Amino acid sequence: MFVLFLMLFSVDVFESGASAGDIALGLLVHNIPALILLTAALVSWKYEIIGGVVFTLTGIIYISLMMRSGSFDSRLVPILIIAFPALVIGVLFAVNWFKKKSLYDV
Repeated sequence: MFVLFLMLFSVDVFESGASAGDIALGLLVHNIPALILLTAALVSWKYEIIGGVVFTLTGIIYISLMMRSGSFDSRLVPILIIAFPALVIGVLFAVNWFKKKSLYDV
């Protein structure tokens, strides 16, 4: 659901008068981060630690990039909407990995 939410931000490539090739290229370029996260999510179903690392790093990198681009007050809502869910997903994958690991180590 999170990846689909991120893909919604790419609908701005649909402009009147744009060719189908330009729209397809725009969609591809805008969705590269979402496709990377989708790949990480698919791999994480088997190897949870990958999801824990990738989604947590995504949230941290997004926060650091947002903090560089302006004041914290103007960036709080985007951070909460994009970075917070990524961090939560990453933590949940990591917790699941640690729980599975402790079950098999006994």
